[in-house]
Amino acid sequence: MPPRILISMTFYYVYVLRSLSYDFIYIGFTTDLKRRFKEHNNKEELSTKHYAPFELIHYEAYQNKADAHRREEYLKTNRGRTTLMTMLKEYFHSQKAKSERYLA
Repeated sequence: MPPRILISMTFYYVYVLRSLSYDFIYIGFTTDLKRRFKEHNNKEELSTKHYAPFELIHYEAYQNKADAHRREEYLKTNRGRTTLMTMLKEYFHSQKAKSERYLA
């Protein structure tokens, strides 16, 4: 049996968080998605600490840092947010329906 070869690859993640308490979406970039998600929920990130707790609603993985950074910057634009809303249309529709049920 040939020896197993372990390949170490670094991925760059673009992620989208939704606040469970406020109408707030955060788009970020990291190499360690689990650690970063914990930091946001532990209120260790200045820009998001007032909006915690969060749920992770979307992420994309890239092998190239520049590609991931470009995607993050795009998703933060108005056009990018529109793309995100289209990509996650069913998710946002179900969230709207839930909130309307609680208001009725």
